[in-house]
Amino acid sequence: MTEPTGHMIIAGEAVAGSGATIRAVDPSTGAALEPPFGYGDAGDVERACAAAAAAFGPYRRTTPVRRAEFLERVADNIEALGDALVERAHAESGLPVARLTGERGRTTGQLRMFAKLLRDGDVEVPRIDPALPDRTPPRPDIRQRWVPLGPVAVFGASNFPLAFSVAGGDTASALAAGCPVVVKGHDAHPGTSELVARAIADAVAASGLPAGTFSLLFGHGPDLGTKLVTDPRIRAVGFTGSRTGGLALVAAAQARPRPIPVYAEMSSVNPVFPLPGALAERGAEIAAGFVGSLTLGAGQFCTNPGVVVAVDGPALRAFANAAASAVAACEPSTMLTPGIADAYRRGVAALAAHPSVEVLAQGVEHDRPAACRPALVATDADAFVADEALREEVFGGCSVLVRCRDAEQVRAVAAAMEGQLTATVHAAESDHAEAAELLDVLELTAGRVLFDGWPTGVEVGHAMVHGGPFPSTSDPRTTSVGTLAVERFLRPVAYQDVPTALLPSAVADGNPDGLLRRIDGRPGRH
Repeated sequence: MTEPTGHMIIAGEAVAGSGATIRAVDPSTGAALEPPFGYGDAGDVERACAAAAAAFGPYRRTTPVRRAEFLERVADNIEALGDALVERAHAESGLPVARLTGERGRTTGQLRMFAKLLRDGDVEVPRIDPALPDRTPPRPDIRQRWVPLGPVAVFGASNFPLAFSVAGGDTASALAAGCPVVVKGHDAHPGTSELVARAIADAVAASGLPAGTFSLLFGHGPDLGTKLVTDPRIRAVGFTGSRTGGLALVAAAQARPRPIPVYAEMSSVNPVFPLPGALAERGAEIAAGFVGSLTLGAGQFCTNPGVVVAVDGPALRAFANAAASAVAACEPSTMLTPGIADAYRRGVAALAAHPSVEVLAQGVEHDRPAACRPALVATDADAFVADEALREEVFGGCSVLVRCRDAEQVRAVAAAMEGQLTATVHAAESDHAEAAELLDVLELTAGRVLFDGWPTGVEVGHAMVHGGPFPSTSDPRTTSVGTLAVERFLRPVAYQDVPTALLPSAVADGNPDGLLRRIDGRPGRH
């Protein structure tokens, strides 16, 4: 089926929500799209969570190869939706078809990446410390492996209707870990969500897995979303969205009788630090790259550069002039929803009205209902550090240029900033001594530090970190992109002197699963 029907998917069954009715909106025209979707209620949460809990035991005991086959089938099913999926996502988000085609590839690619991780036996690295009975004191036989936490609640993001939504990285990594998933779909793209949910549900059935391995719900965040997070059968949460929404889920999860982890990606301005030598050598090139990254996707990536920090002087002024000219020439881009566009306009207006802010440029004027008019403003470092309002994220194509007296003040500004997903440095060879001192600060501030590049465009791989200190995420110890993401939904268990016949295969003698393991600290497939 390539047309949405207006249903949730609960344990493989299409369910019409009985609550308030919503429709997706084409942000380029403001027109409502068919079909209507009904919100779910507490009974739907109960049904989905009960099914997930029932599925957990059988699903977590599936072999890595069987889970890999399931994830590959999901990827195949999403691709089989063809142009219909991309066209629906375009209608609901206003994002360009080319961008969404690439995002679909990223979505299926990360599903297959986790499948390969499972096939290679690398989701976990069991550890075995053999018994040393002759040691004083004797050492028992201790074997450690990871086990899945249990059913996971995933909240779809507005800005990536495929790659951070129903079958996005949170869902893919949780399923790879052996956890059933209940997704709360985003109101901005319900039709896209339903189509992808059907692809997953069909893969569940074709793989012979319990129907409760996956469900999709729609509902009001503070109501249904909170009920989902506080259901005692849910054992972890993945979220991408606003700081307000993320912190509400963290508070609800921590208030449970049995608190659970919430892996929330929330807020980041992704500062850029062009150093003096780099500005002198290639300031115009850096300015062009900066504006391209700032305005990419109407500034609605998690990693658009929202702050530029540099030492004031002729080179910075030339950079600012070049960047301002590029921003002023930018045509408006459609934002994801009218509400997001309105919040963006209010954010830019608040900055422009600030007594310590100078507006350097705004993009071409427009009268489109949900368009982003890019903006570049400037302030000095003293004002930026003193006023929290200047450091807050404006979600969209707006950036603040912070002028500093010297390199020491640049580092002071970096140290004063909240936790970030990314920090970017542009440095010439003459800047390397200064860059080394700055790097020492940035590695405590950001999850990913880039040199001579731009933070938009997150590579999906083994070494990537898409996370960072609060408030960029609620937990800085992990990532929501890349293979390391699977560890969010696992926990270690040690088996001490367990009889050989009872040992799980991951830590059994002879390594029947062919896993990479550490025996007495030595890695190998032994």
